[in-house]
Amino acid sequence: MQPLGPDLAHTQPRPVHWVATAAAVAAVIAGGSFFQPSDAKATTSTTASAPGTGRLPAAKAPDPRTADYPMNCGRARPDVVDRGSADLDGDGRPETVAVVRCPTAFGTPPSGVYVLSQPTGRAGAAPRVVATFVDPKEGMSIGDFAVRGKRVSATLLGYSSAKVPRCCPDQQRKVNWRWRDGKFVLKALPVPGSV
Repeated sequence: MQPLGPDLAHTQPRPVHWVATAAAVAAVIAGGSFFQPSDAKATTSTTASAPGTGRLPAAKAPDPRTADYPMNCGRARPDVVDRGSADLDGDGRPETVAVVRCPTAFGTPPSGVYVLSQPTGRAGAAPRVVATFVDPKEGMSIGDFAVRGKRVSATLLGYSSAKVPRCCPDQQRKVNWRWRDGKFVLKALPVPGSV
């Protein structure tokens, strides 16, 4: 993540910094929507009912440990540090949202936040990434991650300059994502004290 201005490591970030951070996050999310796989749209599917019940069998949420993520961790597989599942797009099948990062012995590597969907009709197939909420290239960490109902929420943790130690992010912004009109929409919450 590029610094938002001159060396601000020892000053209090101002609302303009949060606006710039929110704009950058929104640009990444918006840009990602152009490159999402074509199957990221909500679809409906018909499944046979469970024998003797007349009800549809419960769909299984994708296992984030078996997915391939668009991030480079060298020879290591990304670590899944948090996850949550729900039917976010209303298609009757649960998605899994995973917070992942490359393994490291020290420091805090940047995290990625990905939405996973289980391919239909292919038993044993690995889940697919259908949306990227946070790209590790942005250099952010994730805190307060939760999936509640159809909303995914998190606190984005970032750095005001390259001189801030990677252990200690000095900027944060609460955000959430919801499925609306065929895509995930990011909402950045107001910065405390800015209203």
